[in-house]
Amino acid sequence: MSPRADAGERRARILLSRVCEPGDADACRLVRAHSAAALVERLAAGTLPSAKAQDWAERLPTADVDAMLRAAEHEAARYIVPGDADWPACLGDLEVFEEETGERRAGAPFGLWVRGHGDLSALSTHAVAVVGARAATAYGEHVAGDLAIGAAQGGFTVVSGGAYGIDVAAHRGALAADRPTVAVLAGGIDRMYPQGNKDVLRRITELGVVVAEAAPGCVPTKSRFLIRNRLIAALSLGTVVVEAALRSGSLNTARWARDLNRQVMGVPGPVTSRSSSGVHQLLRQPEAVLVTDAAEVIEQLSPAGTGLAAVKRGPVHIQDQLDLRSLQVLDAVPKHSGATTRSVAGVAGLTHTDVVQRLAELRDLGLVVVEEGRWRLP
Repeated sequence: MSPRADAGERRARILLSRVCEPGDADACRLVRAHSAAALVERLAAGTLPSAKAQDWAERLPTADVDAMLRAAEHEAARYIVPGDADWPACLGDLEVFEEETGERRAGAPFGLWVRGHGDLSALSTHAVAVVGARAATAYGEHVAGDLAIGAAQGGFTVVSGGAYGIDVAAHRGALAADRPTVAVLAGGIDRMYPQGNKDVLRRITELGVVVAEAAPGCVPTKSRFLIRNRLIAALSLGTVVVEAALRSGSLNTARWARDLNRQVMGVPGPVTSRSSSGVHQLLRQPEAVLVTDAAEVIEQLSPAGTGLAAVKRGPVHIQDQLDLRSLQVLDAVPKHSGATTRSVAGVAGLTHTDVVQRLAELRDLGLVVVEEGRWRLP
């Protein structure tokens, strides 16, 4: 575990959450290498010559840590950093991925704003991300809600982005099961975005948590939505995509899940549905697994040999117990007009003696009836 940050380092990280864009790979690397306090000191002194550092330095005078803390306190929010008891250890995988691959998309967060009664570290130890299209169909919302209810009842925390469509359907599903859920926002923790989901987001804070990497007051932007997707993936053991077009941001979350060695799952839809075209493309990739219900999701996320989903089977009929010769007899019995035993034997291609015996057995099973010596289906 990282050492607990002192007050000065914590304030410096809060300052940088406003000065730097969320997930900025350079900022994350510099903080990790030198500390946030050292980075702020160098920015103030103008000793970092890069254009990006100049951008950061220009924002320093407008970043008011005390004002951010007051805004957070007004929303009963807090700022957590590595070393805090409720800091999720799983976020360290972002750092490992960056170091091992040289990936420049985004770095490990140096702090998070958290709002709600849940413990983010505990909630993320057994979590599944459920994401998908904002313009979801009724089918997609129904599936997402059912998946979330089943996963929550199975002991998994549902993680999503709080957006319209699949995201909010997943959150509602977890809440319907009276289980905690985690919403990761693209803007500040004081902006319950989108406004249409604010009641759900507030309900989430009662059972789980709402999380933001950007400072209070920051508005959600397209780039911030994409950057926050890495947090959704990293906080979960796996990601399920329920409806996504070919250019959906949900596929970005799935790519992060793949890169972080998490499970990647997709729910199929109609092959004619544009809303599912991205999921279908995802399911053509070797790392993705097709799932249709919560039991299959739980199986994918459970240790090998545990949490196995029941094998799906069609309805069982009495005919399933018959041997081939009895089935031949049954197929030879007419539906409406009755037939004699010899007629049935001729159609079935079996001996008369064998057919007589088998017709009696089929009658006892309720599969044929006899009236005045003529046999027919009931």
